[in-house]
Amino acid sequence: MQDFLQVTGIVLKSIPVGEYDRAVTILTTGKGKISAFARNARKQNNRFMASVSPFCFGKFKLYAGRNSYTIAEAEISNYFEKLREDLEGACYGMYFLEVADYYTRENNDEAEMLKLLYQSLRALSHENLDDRLVRVIYECKAMAVNGEFPGVPNKQELSDSAVYALDFITYTAVEKIYTFTVKESVLAELQEVSADYRERIWGHHFKSLEMLDLLLEK
Repeated sequence: MQDFLQVTGIVLKSIPVGEYDRAVTILTTGKGKISAFARNARKQNNRFMASVSPFCFGKFKLYAGRNSYTIAEAEISNYFEKLREDLEGACYGMYFLEVADYYTRENNDEAEMLKLLYQSLRALSHENLDDRLVRVIYECKAMAVNGEFPGVPNKQELSDSAVYALDFITYTAVEKIYTFTVKESVLAELQEVSADYRERIWGHHFKSLEMLDLLLEK
């Protein structure tokens, strides 16, 4: 009898393989980052065609093969359609997925990163939240979740509001971090701090960030 693994997660990547298949990377809670194949997912009207695209969040039923898993069933509860319909939102979202892919590992407890990614994609879909602020919060909180956020810079003159915002991001539960807004001047301070930490701590080239920056320059 075939043994199955049930996981809840978000699709980070979906790459064409062979003539009809897709290789999918899913960020899950207890199992961390999982690689799996979606057989015939590129065939017209295949049941996996929509459910193994990036941003898809839901429950996945997998069975183990020799070197990887294969998706047997997918029950998607959130496709994040608003992000798919908006080019800028989609670029922000793809960057968030790439950061999550950079930070997470296989067979690791990634519950906090999954929660952060999910809440951040929801925040991007919210009309009343500035995507630039959502990005700063996501970057800083991702560092904090992974024990890399240095805190408020000692050598930098920041307003009280910026200091408060950074402390709030660092110590507030993921479910509540997208509950504030800031003035344009404070946002500029937060962007400067986040950009500096991103360069010094990550030092990684994100392809999606390059695309996002090009889009925002237009």
